[in-house]
Amino acid sequence: MKVSRKHLIAVILICSLLAVIVAIAVAVPLSLRDSGGPAALTTLTPEALVDKVLQTYPVVDGHNDLAWQYRARVRNDVENVTFNLNVNLSQVFHNLHTDIPRLRKGGVGAQFWSCIAPCSSQYTDSVRFSLDQLDTIKRFVSKYPDAFTFVTTAKGIEDAVKANRIASLVGLEGGHSIDNSLATLRMFYDLGVRYMTLTHNCNTPWADNWKCDYSPSSSDYSCEPKVWNGLSPWGEKLITEMNRMGMLVDLSHVSKATMEDALKVSTAPVIFSHTSSYTRCNHYRNVQDDVLAKVKTNGGIVMVGFYDIYINCPPNNQSEATLSQVAEHIDHIKNVSGIDYVGLGGDYDGVKTLPKGLEDVSTYPDLLVYLVKQFNWTEEMLQKLTMGNLLRVFKKAEEVARNMQSTRPNGDEIPADYLAGTNSSCRPDF
Repeated sequence: MKVSRKHLIAVILICSLLAVIVAIAVAVPLSLRDSGGPAALTTLTPEALVDKVLQTYPVVDGHNDLAWQYRARVRNDVENVTFNLNVNLSQVFHNLHTDIPRLRKGGVGAQFWSCIAPCSSQYTDSVRFSLDQLDTIKRFVSKYPDAFTFVTTAKGIEDAVKANRIASLVGLEGGHSIDNSLATLRMFYDLGVRYMTLTHNCNTPWADNWKCDYSPSSSDYSCEPKVWNGLSPWGEKLITEMNRMGMLVDLSHVSKATMEDALKVSTAPVIFSHTSSYTRCNHYRNVQDDVLAKVKTNGGIVMVGFYDIYINCPPNNQSEATLSQVAEHIDHIKNVSGIDYVGLGGDYDGVKTLPKGLEDVSTYPDLLVYLVKQFNWTEEMLQKLTMGNLLRVFKKAEEVARNMQSTRPNGDEIPADYLAGTNSSCRPDF
């Protein structure tokens, strides 16, 4: 049969059109998958999505008290053969939450290790106590170079993650550790400390702690008499000095008035290294919604803690604290402040009891999976929660410090009347 020229052209055009349609049908889904588009989200399970996120955005946790466990269990003997961080220590030490295998399983890429002196050391040996704990942190970090690397910058965190090391930073937990001295504060910065919690569970002569938010007649908590109802004028100078150096201002443990005063003064983003939502659990160790709005304005971050006492209480108390409650705290802070202002600060090895499902540092992926399943968190949201938000805060604080380098260090002594009635036998006298 003779085929006309017109018929031949028509057949060729139809075949070409079909080829184009087939090519598009194959190429578009592949392109979306490779670019992380909608097709990618539908093809990944929540578990696979979390695993993907943690490969490049591992958890930067704001607070871990492993150094205190060294002190309490083996008198800071980092070389103690039973305290081998290369093995899972859950069967060696009761209720120990942290070791290298569990950090790796938990997808932890950077950790702020807490350097803490008890409130009982205030006005006596708090500086010595804090230096001992800082030394302990540096020794256990250096003992395990294949796992840890000591860093002091945001870029240091990024470089450590690329090298598959857990970036190790230090936070000074409690302003009493500087013994009311800006010079001592600067020396701690020079030794590598990158945040200071303004108070612990006690007032300093220049700032009030969270217990002061309870009624004086409260049977649960008692507070030393308020002097400043927040932050003193000298305390404001301390905030500015921290900004000048690039030391992050940590508002966990402080009273609401101290939070608000610090947020007014600080020109750098603040952090809450281990604090949860007051709306979800009405405990004054937590942060209230009106303060969360101010954190957004400041550009800071609330790194949610896991201590069950601060997670599971009215109006949302249950018979026991659970992972789902922690997720609710995280999602609430995200809804109030925004996704850019929330992070993680488990407080592992600083508390005795934890929510079911979050028993140790290996459980962060389970929490992230729950956020995906229950609250429809996306890949980008998880990236901000685990690492992105803290890096943004840290980099901005470094930028503020660079812009303040023409400002001379503040040499002001704390006024003598601030220390009236305190133990002065251990203080240097000019």
